[in-house]
Amino acid sequence: MENRRVVITGLGWVTSLGNDVDQVWSDLLAGKSGIGPIERFDVSRYNVRFGGQIVNWDGGGHLQGRELKRIDRFSQFAVSAACDAVADAGLDFSKEDLDMCGAIVGTGIGGIEEFEQGHLKLVEKGPDRVSPFMIPKLMGNAASANVSMHFGLKGPNYTAVSACASAGHAITDAIKCIKMEEADVIITGGSEAALTPLGLACFMTMRALSTRNDDPQRASRPFDKDRDGFVLSEGAGVFVIEELEHAKARGAKIYAELLGWGMTADAGHITQPDEQGSGAQKAMARALKTAGLSTGDIDYINAHGTSTPLGDLAENNAVKALFGEDAYKLAVSSTKSMLGHLLGASGGVETIITAKALQTGDMPPTINLENPDEGCDLNYIANEAQHGDLKYAMTNSFGFGGHNSSLVLGKY
Repeated sequence: MENRRVVITGLGWVTSLGNDVDQVWSDLLAGKSGIGPIERFDVSRYNVRFGGQIVNWDGGGHLQGRELKRIDRFSQFAVSAACDAVADAGLDFSKEDLDMCGAIVGTGIGGIEEFEQGHLKLVEKGPDRVSPFMIPKLMGNAASANVSMHFGLKGPNYTAVSACASAGHAITDAIKCIKMEEADVIITGGSEAALTPLGLACFMTMRALSTRNDDPQRASRPFDKDRDGFVLSEGAGVFVIEELEHAKARGAKIYAELLGWGMTADAGHITQPDEQGSGAQKAMARALKTAGLSTGDIDYINAHGTSTPLGDLAENNAVKALFGEDAYKLAVSSTKSMLGHLLGASGGVETIITAKALQTGDMPPTINLENPDEGCDLNYIANEAQHGDLKYAMTNSFGFGGHNSSLVLGKY
């Protein structure tokens, strides 16, 4: 296990800023926001009328006709992002041992759109009119199953479901599978499509969302004193990971190395984080331990940073408690300020961002950070990207239910 190193070799995503990895990366460094008014359904009766929406979705150029109709939107995002990641990795699965190739893709909600539409048919037209494809479309494991079937992968294949930590847990499991010699190649990350009438209503009524309808692009403002909730988004972040020698043998380019992971639970409130961030602190500490690093080694953290009053402060407290004086040497940013919160897909997207930061030395900003909250006195890369000599970075994902996931990546 110790001798099998795991690296990232191909990237793919579907975001409110677009699907092209390089273009979206440039937009993030420029501080561009993908948040805007919701157009897919009528929001006139909602007090939240904006989000991180995927507009003019057509399958990403990878799904058409019957295949597009037979899988839910969250699975469509996953398959499309996976296709881009595999192409970016230069993988030809006809030359691979498919029993040693897998797919582990996280989601927090799964096929909620199919659930909504199926229930509407049941109520309005009766049980005989419910689609026989409803269960295969809405089940949480559908995304990883469809990725596996699309490429014919016969190795480890399942789904992690742990709210906003889902992708982080999926990636962690994927790393372990490769280290334990259960796979050489795994497509991993997360996908989510909960920006639906029911999804929006649920988060709205629990008062988790920002209500800045007059200025959506300034609504997500992590670590800012005037933050009032997160912005609900949809999309996917999926990438290819490989055992290092396998990647080198086929001449693959390598974005970053996956070095450490940490997972904990708050075991407290179902939605509210521990105020001091003790569970988050322990997850980060475990990630450092498995990576064989200390706090002084980390250069950049892509924070969970959802723009909620409690969550941001808890993460801030956790970072400061763990890193001590080293916290003030860190650069920290929340890219949810531009992309919104993709729930179970956020860890996938943000791991890609962290890998790109290590590859390029560029760190995207936390936009809309105009008046830092009291105590949030770290370098949160306010409003303008920064550049540095990055060697090690961390990305955090924390979810309802008290789930905490942290990953440590290294420059290769």
